[in-house]
Amino acid sequence: MRYSIENPHAYIQSNIVGFMNVLESCRRHAIDHLVYASSSSVYGANTTVPFSIHDNVDHPISLYAASKKSNELMAHTYSHLFNLPTTGLRFFTVYGPWGRPDMALFLFTKAILEGEPINVFNNGEMLRDFTYVDDIVEGVVRVNDNPPQGNPNWSGMKPDPGTAMAPYAVYNIGNNSPVKLLDFISIIEKELGLKADKNLLPLQPGDVPQTYADVKDLIDNLGYKPETSLEYGVGEFVKWYKEFYNVK
Repeated sequence: MRYSIENPHAYIQSNIVGFMNVLESCRRHAIDHLVYASSSSVYGANTTVPFSIHDNVDHPISLYAASKKSNELMAHTYSHLFNLPTTGLRFFTVYGPWGRPDMALFLFTKAILEGEPINVFNNGEMLRDFTYVDDIVEGVVRVNDNPPQGNPNWSGMKPDPGTAMAPYAVYNIGNNSPVKLLDFISIIEKELGLKADKNLLPLQPGDVPQTYADVKDLIDNLGYKPETSLEYGVGEFVKWYKEFYNVK
């Protein structure tokens, strides 16, 4: 659940330059709407939950989070300067079939099936708002079809971090239902019919103890709320994993 960056200068440079290229290409080709991936990591040191897009996000605690925050800032600037509609989506712990092999669900499933121990950080007490990939896709499609118009009531006297005068928006896409890591592992164990050998470890630097998405704006503006249960989503992942890797 943590991004390990061995060369932070190269990472930040490639991220910023890469996203600038995307923004500049959108400007030059008069793209109608840019929808890009941000992350729940931008909430950083915030401890007020659920995390709202109207919260200040100026205290990232990892370079990954800082890079996502910088993308949102650059997107706002292009929206303001060039009237380019942009929407950033703060994804909350995405999982499901074809998921990234460095994420917890993939790592845990592989290790349990192979009889290897799993590293469980924060002694399994951390909470994550796991969001199934189909819910993410549905959110992306709905957002893409609804470019932001700008908030006419936005005020520089009391600036709202979640909206802008420019055609700029951000949304949380999360299940709005945080789950303890140990409970997450229990669901994996049930689906596999195997017990995990847990290596309990402290919280890693750059990790947050809890994520929890406030999706009120997603509901109010787009009429959508992710609702796939963790039991169903993990079950679908395990079925895919066993079929893809020919696990009997």
